[in-house]
Amino acid sequence: MASKNKKGLGRGINALFADFDEEKEADEKVEELQLDEIRPNPYQPRKNFDEENLKDLSDSIRKNGVFQPIIVRKSSVMGYEIIAGERRFRASKLAGKDSIPAIVRAIDDEQMMEVAVLENLQREDLSPLEEAEAYSTLMKNLKITQSELSERLGKSRPYIANYLRLLDLPREVKAFVQDGKLSMGQARTLLALKDKDKLVELAKKTVKENYTVRQLEQIVNDMNGKKKVKKDRKKKLSPYLLQSQDRLQEKFGTKVAIKSNEKTGKGKIEINYLSTEDFNRILDVLNIEL
Repeated sequence: MASKNKKGLGRGINALFADFDEEKEADEKVEELQLDEIRPNPYQPRKNFDEENLKDLSDSIRKNGVFQPIIVRKSSVMGYEIIAGERRFRASKLAGKDSIPAIVRAIDDEQMMEVAVLENLQREDLSPLEEAEAYSTLMKNLKITQSELSERLGKSRPYIANYLRLLDLPREVKAFVQDGKLSMGQARTLLALKDKDKLVELAKKTVKENYTVRQLEQIVNDMNGKKKVKKDRKKKLSPYLLQSQDRLQEKFGTKVAIKSNEKTGKGKIEINYLSTEDFNRILDVLNIEL
């Protein structure tokens, strides 16, 4: 990969959406482009747009117009492709507008992909599945590893790995996640089920019974043939240690167990790993080089 992109996307996104300074104003003009000449970003990770919010924005545009120009690039096929501002584009069409103010910028496919993902991540517009698919698309099209993607987006490697695992879920379970019926935590817990043939059935039951993540973890452990965690052992963990345990699991992207003796104050932390590669990943998180 070119070295200009190695340090991450932070400066690039700032440059793309920064307020205009005098030098930029000399080079960049706001143009009024016809809506039928514009098409969405082909790398846009967000598939679903909130219809109610879109209608509210449409009503505002109908009355007041578009205050902030969208950003586009010239398409290699015809017309223009949206770099940023698809909601404004969609709302303008809904409002019956024929044109929209836009700034045309030169940007390559690699930057186009990265900006599309980062813009949505910054606005928290993506569902967990859309975010996972966005990471997968970036890795595939840019031919980079999880570690390289982590560096470029400023996300931890376990964070990205946890999202990518969602792509292994069956279609029916993915639909539950997409619709918000299953949380990210519940979906990750379901992935720990050894008998994948029972995964869809358990997912449906989780939605119906509204199991918490902890309840679901115990059910998965039972189905995997693991011994139940004794209630008295659970009581030994203070709220502080339980919270710490959850934070460690999030950091390492795997099961972490804290065992503590309240009388002596001593204890231990157990970090599970699934393979040699997973073990090396955890060492990487700890910045341990062998």
